[in-house]
Amino acid sequence: MGASVDTAAGMPDSIKWMTVVLLMGGAIGAFYYYGDESLLLRVIGLLVVAGACIAVAVQTEKGRIAWELIRDSHTEVRKVVWPTRKETFQTTLIVIAMVSVVAIVLWMLDGLLGWAVRALLRQGG
Repeated sequence: MGASVDTAAGMPDSIKWMTVVLLMGGAIGAFYYYGDESLLLRVIGLLVVAGACIAVAVQTEKGRIAWELIRDSHTEVRKVVWPTRKETFQTTLIVIAMVSVVAIVLWMLDGLLGWAVRALLRQGG
């Protein structure tokens, strides 16, 4: 149950994940430790370490599964038929009109219920 899965490289996944956590933690610590240095250099360093962390994480079983999911998602997004500019504009107008109608109906209902409550309170007092 507690045994880690050995991968093709021979290193258990748990060690790889620990490496990712330590690398990223060290990078974040260095980012703030070297706060006097140029922000651009610190961000570039952080991005380089993040890339290395991703490269190590993809070598794990869960990392490969996540990478497959990302690739499959990208393929599915490319299959989507996006609406044209005209369709988007028309749909937006319909949504605005319906929201306005519902807002007016709710405003009228609120006024009617407010009038009813005021009338009932005057009767009892």
